[in-house]
Amino acid sequence: MKEKKIVCFGELMLRLEEEGMPLEKVNLDTAIFVGSEANVAVSLATLGDYVSVVTRLPDNVVGHTAADKLKAFGVDTSLIKFTGDRIGTYYLKQGQSRQKSKTIYDRDNTPFSTLKPGDINWYEILKDATIFHTSGISIGISQSAADVTFEALEVADKLGLTISVDINYRSALWKYGADARETIIRLMQKADVMFGDAIEYEWLTGRQVPLEVTSSDDPVDLAVYEDWYKELHAICPRCSKMIIGTRNQVAPTHHLLTAFMLSDGNKMLHSVIHDITNVIDPVGVGDAFAAGSIHAALCFPDDAQKWLDYSLAAATLKNGIRGDFNLAKDEEIFRLIEDSKR
Repeated sequence: MKEKKIVCFGELMLRLEEEGMPLEKVNLDTAIFVGSEANVAVSLATLGDYVSVVTRLPDNVVGHTAADKLKAFGVDTSLIKFTGDRIGTYYLKQGQSRQKSKTIYDRDNTPFSTLKPGDINWYEILKDATIFHTSGISIGISQSAADVTFEALEVADKLGLTISVDINYRSALWKYGADARETIIRLMQKADVMFGDAIEYEWLTGRQVPLEVTSSDDPVDLAVYEDWYKELHAICPRCSKMIIGTRNQVAPTHHLLTAFMLSDGNKMLHSVIHDITNVIDPVGVGDAFAAGSIHAALCFPDDAQKWLDYSLAAATLKNGIRGDFNLAKDEEIFRLIEDSKR
């Protein structure tokens, strides 16, 4: 499906596992280059969508290798600009036993963090696009990156694009002095479609998630969520599809995943509860959900339940794929949806 263009805006980074390693020892042939919006783009390209990434990368072998990695998955990288000499990195230590995973960011003074309004011709880039996607990470990196993100959102709005937003609140990012909650709410208020996990919505509203699923057989009372969602929709009245994902991490390799949607301001929907007992790598599950949501917006915009089920199934499959990218195909996602109904 190449007729509708999706544009993803965000920073691309180098992922280093466990305790990390000196950059000079990184094997670029096997290096993992990731970023929330890039993860979304790769998933969309895997599903057959026409998707472009807009970002800045260093003008050296590392930056060009990072772009080539995306291109190899079918992502349009022609809008990436190269400048500067350092790439953002994050160091990941995967969770073990009862210990949670740990992430350390190193992304100061990267080409993306030093972007300024006017650096990108958004009218030219977005003139033939259908959907614009970004996240709270892009506005948490620096004030100038936040300014460029909101500049893009204004143009996307004027051109009539559907705006997709992943809340993606990362407390470790917000070092430049802006109020994270106020800035993310400002971002959310631009969204037509919005995704976040339960912890992020709790942080935004100061209210605890109504319930946590403990098994795939748990009954779900949608009425419990209604007041909570009404409060959220009052903050973001423009948003026609507000989605929340919930995860109960029973153990590092055993997660329960489900999702809810407030559709068109008043209709509450719930998908099935997926009991995942073979988690290989949970990193990027939210990005897989966001990509599933964008793909669903293009494929079945008038079937909100199918939209939600597809997004959750895509995220569920990501748990079994190592690395940040979700490489699940369309037929695999539909197969899981059918299997979950039995």
